[in-house]
Amino acid sequence: MTQFAYIVDDDEAIRDSLSWLMQSRGISCKTFPSAESFLEAWGATFAGCILLDIRMGEMSGNELFDRLVERGCQLPVIFLTGHGDVPLAVSTLKNGAFDFVEKPFNDNLLVDRVLEALKLDEERRRAAASADSVNRRLAQLTPRERQVMERILAGKLNKVIADELKVCMRTVEVHRASLFEKMGVKTAVELAQVVASAPGRPAP
Repeated sequence: MTQFAYIVDDDEAIRDSLSWLMQSRGISCKTFPSAESFLEAWGATFAGCILLDIRMGEMSGNELFDRLVERGCQLPVIFLTGHGDVPLAVSTLKNGAFDFVEKPFNDNLLVDRVLEALKLDEERRRAAASADSVNRRLAQLTPRERQVMERILAGKLNKVIADELKVCMRTVEVHRASLFEKMGVKTAVELAQVVASAPGRPAP
């Protein structure tokens, strides 16, 4: 998935300057002249980060940020601020913004922060994809396999599991082999590591 630096600023000269700067460092970008235009275009498939002017026309950068958070957008946001906007920018950090950079900004500093934001976005997407994969595998387990799995994760031996579930050990062994195959693991340690990557796993 291609990542972009999404530049949202109502000043055309700033948009052009930032676009040139990003592309000169090999960063793909898209520009938007208003918060409204970005909000209309935004979709869950957007990947990368947002360079957002804090003060714009009808909708401010702060308002756009709040709207995006409400819609579940997790793109890292770097606010571009004037000197007088620093207190406002600091408050956005507390609300989850990635960073803020004062105008006039240092080109190298800004690009470095953009690269860090792109890396964060990539790591988040990779983790989410991994969790989705684990949850799909967990969804394939039968109720009995889930019961066996939870007891394996609790460190219980097959004999104890058999006693608790009131089945023979051979049945536990069959369920154990089946759930290991479905989860793509060979040991209880591997199972624990895989399941830990999906904190929202279904209950047994």
